[in-house]
Amino acid sequence: TYLLTMWIKPMPSIALGMMLVAACPGGNVSNFITHLAKGNTALSITMTAISTSVAIIMTPFNIWFWSSLNPSVAPIYKKVQLDPGEMFLTIFILLGIPLVLGLLTQKFLPNLASKMAKYFKFFSIIIFAFFVIAALYANFDYFIKYIGIVAVVVMIHNATAIGLGYVSGKLMRLNFKDTRAIAIEVGIQNSALALILIFNFFNGLGGMALIAAWWGVWHLIVGLSLATIWSRYDNKKE
Repeated sequence: TYLLTMWIKPMPSIALGMMLVAACPGGNVSNFITHLAKGNTALSITMTAISTSVAIIMTPFNIWFWSSLNPSVAPIYKKVQLDPGEMFLTIFILLGIPLVLGLLTQKFLPNLASKMAKYFKFFSIIIFAFFVIAALYANFDYFIKYIGIVAVVVMIHNATAIGLGYVSGKLMRLNFKDTRAIAIEVGIQNSALALILIFNFFNGLGGMALIAAWWGVWHLIVGLSLATIWSRYDNKKE
């Protein structure tokens, strides 16, 4: 993502939004899309769990490290005066605690966990939609003015992520199920977390908010499209 921002040179706030989205862990919806795509769902769930655990530390670090290397983005980061410790605590509360509670519930109360899962999926979609709508509403004038730029940037960024994930699977000589799972996992990010961090730590910065909000819409469109294409391809082979 850093190399991509240096290549296409978007507006600083948009570049910072790209870095933040890339620094977030995979989204839970990637597991569902992997299942639809007839990929390795177990591998997808494992990667999401690992990336979520690691993100508690790596998300604040990656935002600080990569933004400091980009001369156009660094001034924005310094102006915000972001406290990495406070961001770490926020991410831990949002991701770490629910992850631990979920694992404990799954281990000791599996029946309750299975019943709660479908409700949590529904509420997570509602919450995500709320953040996307709020981000677009708060930056509506900015959205109308820059939607063309944002759409192209997100399309290139997302295609690069999915492409790198797919090529990585091929280079490691993984089977098609594992390769699909990796491609989808890399391309589907937790944009809801990105939006929360943007509004909490970056004052809802317009370019960042639009990138995260549009990513949340676009990665679903691309993910579901890939799942449809791959599943139909498998059905024809069968």
